[in-house]
Amino acid sequence: MPSAGMSEPPAEEIIRYDKDAKTRIATITFERPDYLNAPTIAARLRYADLLHRAGIDDDVKVLVVRGAGDDLGSGADLTEAMRVRDAADQRARLAEFRIGDSPELGEVNYPPEGSFRSGATLGQWYANPNSGIRGLQDFKKISILEAKGYCYGWHFYQAADADLVIASDDALFGHPSFRYYGWGPRMWWWAQTMGIRKFQEMVFTGRAFTAAEMYDCNFLNSVVPRDQLETEVQKYALACARNRPTDTVFMQKVFFEIMKQFQGEYLGSMLTGVFESLGSTVRPDASDELTLADAMERGLGDAVKDNDDKFPPEWRLSKKARKKNAKKKGKH
Repeated sequence: MPSAGMSEPPAEEIIRYDKDAKTRIATITFERPDYLNAPTIAARLRYADLLHRAGIDDDVKVLVVRGAGDDLGSGADLTEAMRVRDAADQRARLAEFRIGDSPELGEVNYPPEGSFRSGATLGQWYANPNSGIRGLQDFKKISILEAKGYCYGWHFYQAADADLVIASDDALFGHPSFRYYGWGPRMWWWAQTMGIRKFQEMVFTGRAFTAAEMYDCNFLNSVVPRDQLETEVQKYALACARNRPTDTVFMQKVFFEIMKQFQGEYLGSMLTGVFESLGSTVRPDASDELTLADAMERGLGDAVKDNDDKFPPEWRLSKKARKKNAKKKGKH
């Protein structure tokens, strides 16, 4: 994550968009590998806009979502989020909600700290496709997500929402928030896509799941070695693009969307926002437990890494820590 005070790159540099009108396959690439492809607020909003654009564009039938470098991504830019939260000038916070300065309409005051609306406004916003969190749920074309390395946090939401997920065998799935906070927006849909028993294990232990484990619980469509990943994704994308007409795809997506809403996908998104908004009322059982306030004060990345040491090596979130454990096992 970038350090406080650093300016983030433009959203257009973080979220790349390309389309091939001949194959009718478009590609969104998270391109910030030095920061594990963390999207800024502006980048997430651009992502939502691109999903909307691709959904209307008749030259697009299939959308592939991938990350540059070694990982799909480890979540949103939390350094930026902390800086925005603590900023005296609330314009940066309002930008999250697509609210800019307007002399005509006057000033907008965000709900004050300590009020229920202060947290609930953001929690409920994440259930909106315009927020750049839930857009793939409303996308009426075929979406394919390419997962590799870290697929954590915000990127894990995209994996749940995509129609098909193809992963490399080294991919890891989860949400660090289950270790430092206990909640993540829209948990309902992970329970649906993973199966409630396995998702409960992820939430209660806070551990990351491997690609093999995610395939076993039917979260993934295919798992291949890293060097075969792009070829496998292209195989799926071309097959989808060459199958039924786009009008048929739209009808199919409406069918699946109705099914998802019958299962409570949007209700679950809203409900999770309510519980997440109440997180500040949680009291730790012991003095050494990691809380969000402590993590924010120490630096979220370092706090989560330190907390990792409390857990079995094979259940740690860090790839480096897991590799060390694998090497130790290999020596015995």
